[in-house]
Amino acid sequence: MSATPVVYVLDDDRSFLTAIARLLRASGYAVRTFSSGADLLLSLQEDWTGCILADLRMPGMSGLEFQEALSRSENPLPVVFLSGHGDVPTTVRALKNGAEDFLTKRATWEDILAAVERAIVRDAREREERARRLMARARFDRLTKREREVLAHVVQGRLNKQIAWDLSIHERTVKLHRTGITTKLGIASVAELTRWAQDAGLLTELDAAARHLPEGKQRPPERPEAAGT
Repeated sequence: MSATPVVYVLDDDRSFLTAIARLLRASGYAVRTFSSGADLLLSLQEDWTGCILADLRMPGMSGLEFQEALSRSENPLPVVFLSGHGDVPTTVRALKNGAEDFLTKRATWEDILAAVERAIVRDAREREERARRLMARARFDRLTKREREVLAHVVQGRLNKQIAWDLSIHERTVKLHRTGITTKLGIASVAELTRWAQDAGLLTELDAAARHLPEGKQRPPERPEAAGT
């Protein structure tokens, strides 16, 4: 991964591009410039860090179109829009799509630098979150299909006997699978497993799996149970 964050400046106005790049470098930032969104996307590398300072209206791919394409890439760097043609609907759309800020080219240099710094901090935070999710997903992929099924019910807070009934397996088998899960993930408590699944972005997937039962099978009404599994 690149050690130094870079501000990638995107603008089709060559004179403005040169001027803003000079000011950013004078403020201590590493800078790379692009005159079209398509060129930036073609050059984009997964290990690039920092943020993008982008114009809104450009020939070919517009700033909003570039933002949408960037969000689908392997490296969705934060975007700060700096445009001479802002309006409320466009600003709202850009911010709704995840832009860090939307400034006009008449904004103060202090405001521009503040937005750039927030975007760089955000990139570092989101990069850490993505790395954590990838690590968690790698651990999840080590589980067998049955262990994943059991895990889906565990994070729902279901007891071993309930899981056994849902999956049509013996309760002792559920216990064995739970042991395999905790050994492979290094996590023992249900609360920790749930937090881990949330960090991995797996809760929705696991919730859907836990709700699925074999065709024709109905889950019996739950009765109060004694504490424990």
